[in-house]
Amino acid sequence: MEQAAGCPAVGGSYPQKNAEILSSQYGINLFLAGLLLTFAWAVHAVGISKSHLLSYLITLMLIQLLWMLWYLCRSCTQRRLIQDKDTHAGARWLKCGITLFAVITLTLDSFKIGYYIDFSNCLSPTEGIFPVTHAVHTILQVYFLWCHAKDVIQSFKTLERFGVIHSVFTNLLLWTNGVLTESKHQLNEHKERLITLGFGNITIVLDDHAPQCNCTTTTLCSLFSQGIYYLYPFNIEYHILASTMLYVLWKNIGRKVEHHQQNKTPFKFHGITVGMIFGLIVLTSTIAVVVVYLIQIGGSKIKSELALTMFYLHAIFVLALMCTAGIVALLIYRLEDRSLDNSKNPARKLDAELLVGTAAGSWLLSWGSILAIICAQSHPKYTWYNLPYSVLVIIEKYIQNLFIIESIHREQEKVNDDIKTLRIVTISRGTTLPLTPLYKEIYNGRAARDSGDIPCLFNGSICRRENDGAGVAKEETSQENSLVMHSASDFSFCSRNSVTNNKRRILKNIAAFLFLCNLSLWIPPAFGCRPEYDNGLEEIVFGFEPWIIVVNLAMPFSIFYRMHSAASLFEVNCKT
Repeated sequence: MEQAAGCPAVGGSYPQKNAEILSSQYGINLFLAGLLLTFAWAVHAVGISKSHLLSYLITLMLIQLLWMLWYLCRSCTQRRLIQDKDTHAGARWLKCGITLFAVITLTLDSFKIGYYIDFSNCLSPTEGIFPVTHAVHTILQVYFLWCHAKDVIQSFKTLERFGVIHSVFTNLLLWTNGVLTESKHQLNEHKERLITLGFGNITIVLDDHAPQCNCTTTTLCSLFSQGIYYLYPFNIEYHILASTMLYVLWKNIGRKVEHHQQNKTPFKFHGITVGMIFGLIVLTSTIAVVVVYLIQIGGSKIKSELALTMFYLHAIFVLALMCTAGIVALLIYRLEDRSLDNSKNPARKLDAELLVGTAAGSWLLSWGSILAIICAQSHPKYTWYNLPYSVLVIIEKYIQNLFIIESIHREQEKVNDDIKTLRIVTISRGTTLPLTPLYKEIYNGRAARDSGDIPCLFNGSICRRENDGAGVAKEETSQENSLVMHSASDFSFCSRNSVTNNKRRILKNIAAFLFLCNLSLWIPPAFGCRPEYDNGLEEIVFGFEPWIIVVNLAMPFSIFYRMHSAASLFEVNCKT
């Protein structure tokens, strides 16, 4: 029940805290039941089929659809019911990103529908119902997140907590199902490729869930079955992004929001040319390396070793650049004196926790590779490149996490209210011109000088502040080539502004470069370029099955880390 009117605030907090605990336990049990069902299907447990798993997921999606429809209808009929908004949640660029992934997910659903039609003679009806339900669920959920991701719910809080947390764990289960399906496909290809590297002592038993009947249209069946696995990475990212946005909505239920104006920070390409150029070079070279890797790996032993060597050398070079860029950014932060924003912010707190939590997946794989190299009795030449690669993965994530977390916690500089209007007084002509936004940024966060004038020389022009009520600034009369003399303090003020702008420009270029680098490093594991599978050394040291379990558990977090880092760096670039 909601807090009754007139009850003390302290006493009223207990029912809501209990509701939060109960709803979280409900979601965890919902997730564990689905996780166990997914595991049972994966290991071919007796009496558990894919139709049971899909039926469970369909039920969860239908319940979420009913809740979202109820919430949308209530919001339309009572528009003034929800007034508070969390300005930090549901950024526009995040909504655009999830929309892109949702569109590709709809394409995946259409492929699954086509696949079901071609194999309808031997597939369960749930395999045809699931993609249709999932498509409707995707469309409505994206609309819901666009319209209500920023809501701070203050009514029906107990009921809404259960509805939102149900949505969170439904998306997590759909993410788990996608990860497992894609991992099983990657594992089958991995087993077939290991023999080309000379690991003949590993038993190759394909784990295949293919339908036991002939396809009605061979060409279309091949297109659908192959195309599905290239679209799964986008489906996986869609569900994990949706679950994080819904989790922030859940944390905001009943929250007291401070009402203050949020400065809009749009993304601008101006001033980040260098970072974009180097980032695009890395992105282009990474795509080329992935294409060559997928073509060469598994062809022969020599080709496979060359493909692995090429991948490691390219990754070492990129990671070294990223480490250098991150260190430079942190050094710039050490030179600045700006306080951190420690106010309560669920979205920012979740971003920091996800960065560290998902980085643990890559760290686990890297330490496994390092131990395998140390303990292995024989070392093929290409495996030695794995050592600096694994060490750099650990260091790069450590530095990048520190840079991103500090960036999102740094307070933005605020424009001084006393500075109302700035004008450029052109010496050569003695006319005044309105100041462009570029010059406004120079005085961003700076206090006005007591004298009332802030002169500063810019390519033959003087910047001057207008006094409140003083009228137009006094015109300077001089010859075109006359020398303008300024005091030492004036030039010191201008110098500080120039240094600040240079630092900001460097930080924006670093953020843009790291953004594209993280997108580049997301591509290889998402599309099957996984040396942790293919070099074979870890399987020899740890055993095939144990290492494969470790990789299948850690790899999804490693893939998500890169996409989440790219999203966070995009936000850093906008705020800098």
